[in-house]
Amino acid sequence: MSESPERDDRIAHGTHPRRVLLKLSGEVFGGGSVGLDADVVADAAGQIATAIDQGVQVAVVVGGGNFFRGAELSARGMDRARADYMGMLGTVMNALALQDFIEKAGVPARVQSAITMTQVAEPYIPLRAIRHMEKGRAVVFGAGAGMPYFSTDTVAAQRALETHCDELLVGKNGVDGVYTADPRRDPTAVKLDRLTYGRALADGLQVADASAFALSRDNALTMRVFGMGEHGNITRALLGEDIGTLVTLD
Repeated sequence: MSESPERDDRIAHGTHPRRVLLKLSGEVFGGGSVGLDADVVADAAGQIATAIDQGVQVAVVVGGGNFFRGAELSARGMDRARADYMGMLGTVMNALALQDFIEKAGVPARVQSAITMTQVAEPYIPLRAIRHMEKGRAVVFGAGAGMPYFSTDTVAAQRALETHCDELLVGKNGVDGVYTADPRRDPTAVKLDRLTYGRALADGLQVADASAFALSRDNALTMRVFGMGEHGNITRALLGEDIGTLVTLD
């Protein structure tokens, strides 16, 4: 993948501000229920703003599971493509909410949508997203990939690569990293501080969905999986603190 002019400028001038992509699931926005939990979204937005104020360049991919899940609607008989498009619209609602709360925290934010809806969001343009981040703005990506059958996990990996992010951060509910088994079902499960993509594949560990996992592995994109349970963890992950599980190529 060729370097963008913006990325070249960072390297040419001897500076490399940390640039990361944060994946937040729809469950985060709903606080575990259907709809939006304003207090939860405001807290996440404030943590993102804190990291940006400290010089981190941040992009966010949001899920929409607090409104719709395409796969679940499809299982009830709805056309899968149409169900997925409904899910994409749910992610845009979440993106707009996050944008609003980030700006209320004092940091400018832009929403870019993979489905054209220019009255509420910019179209997805990678170089424009990079420029926004360089200017200290948060960028929130909505509408998934703009195509059915693609999960927001996969979109997060793709967006991280295309905007030249240094790391993909995956926030999880209910767990604080990757375990050898599901800790909610297996009391002997052990948390892993570091993990290679090879081991995760061999052991069948659920780091992310298969497409996102393969995309990150094949392009040597570092992934950090962390828990959302402890207050301040979003900021810690954005700043590069050693929390959760770090997943690397080697």
